[in-house]
Amino acid sequence: MLLVMALGLSLHQMAVYAEGEGKQVYVIPVENTVERGMTAFLERTTSEAIEAGADHIIFEIDTPGGRVDAAGAIGELFQDLEVPNTAFVTSQAYSAGSYIALNADQIYMKQQATMGASGVINADGTAADKKAQSAWISSMVAAAEANNRDPIYARAMADSSVDLPEYGAPEGEFLTLGPTAAVEVGYAEGIVRHRVELLSELGLSDATIVETSPTPAENFARFLTDPVVIPILLSIASIGLVVELYSPGFGIPGIMGVLALVLFFYGHIIAGLAGYEAIILLIIGIGLIVTEFFVASGILGIIGIVAVFASLMLSSADMGQMALSLGIAIIATIVVAVILFKTIGTGERGLFKRIILNDSTSSERGYVSSATRLELIGLEGEALTPLRPSGTALFDEERLDVVTEGSYINANQRVKIVRTEGSRIVVRVIKNEEENV
Repeated sequence: MLLVMALGLSLHQMAVYAEGEGKQVYVIPVENTVERGMTAFLERTTSEAIEAGADHIIFEIDTPGGRVDAAGAIGELFQDLEVPNTAFVTSQAYSAGSYIALNADQIYMKQQATMGASGVINADGTAADKKAQSAWISSMVAAAEANNRDPIYARAMADSSVDLPEYGAPEGEFLTLGPTAAVEVGYAEGIVRHRVELLSELGLSDATIVETSPTPAENFARFLTDPVVIPILLSIASIGLVVELYSPGFGIPGIMGVLALVLFFYGHIIAGLAGYEAIILLIIGIGLIVTEFFVASGILGIIGIVAVFASLMLSSADMGQMALSLGIAIIATIVVAVILFKTIGTGERGLFKRIILNDSTSSERGYVSSATRLELIGLEGEALTPLRPSGTALFDEERLDVVTEGSYINANQRVKIVRTEGSRIVVRVIKNEEENV
């Protein structure tokens, strides 16, 4: 009898030890700010897991949140997954991170992890408008209901008007759940200390683990598509190109401007935001702007600027955010342009030297528009026609076209040339007292 019991216990231990043997588990990190670069990374890694025939996917979540549009795209990705998956909150899943976790089949949390605080805010830190808040609350509720979780807690995470004082979220505060509370309300299946314990809970202790991570290119793209970095890149691009107008040749400012523009589109292409149509529009726009410097039409330059702006807008998932970034870049560029204009001016350096005419003509430099007959000054003659104020007068048997200083002079009156201005000869009537002198 004892032998049978020992044999049974041994077989059970072997079964437990072999639990998950032959299966494959993909571990995919969901870390740092949620943005479109993260979406591209998750699309790639989940596709790899599906193609490899993964039996389970674990999403290790540690994020303070991020963009609503990116979270929405990731939520759709999770909803379409046919592979069983688990959200493992290792530290924090706030805002967009909580929405991502709610879209997983099940949730496990570490002992110190938290989830919630999901109020939607604008890029400047202010509360979003009611329409945006309503849409986000509805998304949170739908994510909870899709996985049979009580929606009241998802709503409380995004709607501060929900009153849940027993979980530290009275009216006016967003709900944040610790692991114990999350298990209590059915938002987490369990609390584990580490991944090994999680695999044991999932019955995958002996499964083959495939760890994924962003490539250097994906990490760089995520940095370049960060909402804070985008206006900086656009400002550097526009300021660099404007400063280049004041610089002789093509130097560091121009290189920095072009490089910033290249980095902007590189990040957005890697993140899957910019397509070939945006690049084509950019090239056409820059070409038209350059052509405008040599063909002064005005129309080509305007079309070129519109094409460049259109290419930037096409490269963004959020038109409002891109418009804000462009506004910041334009203001910064205008400020720099005004400073340069006041300190350097135009026409003396850089590209302005080629497109602005600086040469001027003057009599001191030997230029005359017409012959100036200075020798006529002082000659006296007679008006042949009435001068009203222009007409003809005779001086030493030479008929000249003359003009008065504004007064009317009758024909046959004596006149005197007082000055010459190019071909213009100015006369004045000789009064009787002047004739007697």
